[in-house]
Amino acid sequence: MPRPAAEPWPEPTAGRSGSLRARSGDLVDAFERHSRRLLATAPASGAALEVLGAAARCLLRQVPADVWCGVLLDPATLLDTGGRHEQGFPERVMPRLFEIEHAEQAGVDNIRALSRRTEPASLLSLSTGRRLEDNVYYRDILHPEGLADELRVALRDRGHCWGLLVLCRARGTTPFSPADVALAARLSTPAGRALRQAFLLGGTDLGDTPDAPGLVILDRNGRIQQATPTARHWLGQIQESRPTDEETGPLALQAVAARVRTTAHGNSGEDTRKDTGESPAPVHSTRSRVRTHSGHWVTLHATHLAAPGDGEPTGQDEAGGTGAGAGHTYVSVGLSQPGELAAIVLDAYGLSARERQIAQRVLVGRSTTEIVDELAITEDTVQDHLKKIFRKADVHSRRELMEEVFFHHYLPGLVQPPLTTDGRRRPRGRAAGKEASGREAAGKEASGPG
Repeated sequence: MPRPAAEPWPEPTAGRSGSLRARSGDLVDAFERHSRRLLATAPASGAALEVLGAAARCLLRQVPADVWCGVLLDPATLLDTGGRHEQGFPERVMPRLFEIEHAEQAGVDNIRALSRRTEPASLLSLSTGRRLEDNVYYRDILHPEGLADELRVALRDRGHCWGLLVLCRARGTTPFSPADVALAARLSTPAGRALRQAFLLGGTDLGDTPDAPGLVILDRNGRIQQATPTARHWLGQIQESRPTDEETGPLALQAVAARVRTTAHGNSGEDTRKDTGESPAPVHSTRSRVRTHSGHWVTLHATHLAAPGDGEPTGQDEAGGTGAGAGHTYVSVGLSQPGELAAIVLDAYGLSARERQIAQRVLVGRSTTEIVDELAITEDTVQDHLKKIFRKADVHSRRELMEEVFFHHYLPGLVQPPLTTDGRRRPRGRAAGKEASGREAAGKEASGPG
């Protein structure tokens, strides 16, 4: 079993031989203890990645695996936005994995299928009725790598899926047990909640950042042909712990490109989704929001255009691929816009659908009377919802709510001091210090965010 990176993690009190109830309690207690510490001390820009690693480490103590990874997900699209992949699948399988996961959306344990289930944890052998050979994900990914089975757990909280843990065991090793699946399921909500909270943590950049989007051009095989300096800047900051391949870029880029490339002509997946009997609709463009190490939200917007003379795919291409979506994929990479950020920020606060409707109207300046008229509810109902919104956002008034969302959570376009280039508020006195004295500002930066 590949052990996580060095950090002292106490052994569960009951151990693997203890009762399921005791093991579950130990697992949740250990994770919550470490996640609280991380949320309090970890750099805000990397908190989500640290929380994901803590969840994996705690689970691996109780449920060992030969191959494992943790994935951060955009709750709006369920596309990969980074994660921990040091002990995950080799780079060579990632293009096909992304096709199955995001383009074909094939398999009974696909991320999207798992996110809709009541139970958050799933074992592939059980989901397929012990007919693993009928599953395209097993045939194309697990079996060629010598892996016998895969355990997945969706990290969910308040109706949204914020991440995914994937554990695999090799052929000839001890199979996963029902107790292993039950333990993984117990971690879903605590880890999902901690990830949601991690996304709420603000950050402070200590220098200028590019405001214009960059452009990446990928060939039919997913290799980067061209990338502007701005695109390279943002791609290099995406939260992924594995080294980035210069030819293919981070996994978040590969995921969004594979999704649009392999479905652009509307014919991929028709013969590969036998597990569900469905065919995905053609997708000509798609986007995903990604958290970066510098504390920004960046949007990857992918569009597929057939190269001149490519025409429709008709079989094997010159590189030996299927030819689906032959041509070039163009991905713009830039700061997320306010409309995109509002959805994910309000999701992160855990607002209900009605609370989100009211909060969005407050953020654009609607009065209580206007909200009553637009939503056809009473004034008392609006006030009750506002109290819940303020409590969840840890504010006390409409004004504080507006400041929290717009000034603290990466509102683009407001570049004047005391804001960073993506709209986040600098620590009190930081901007003035920079203007007054370069030496004083350098000292403040060396001491860390205030």
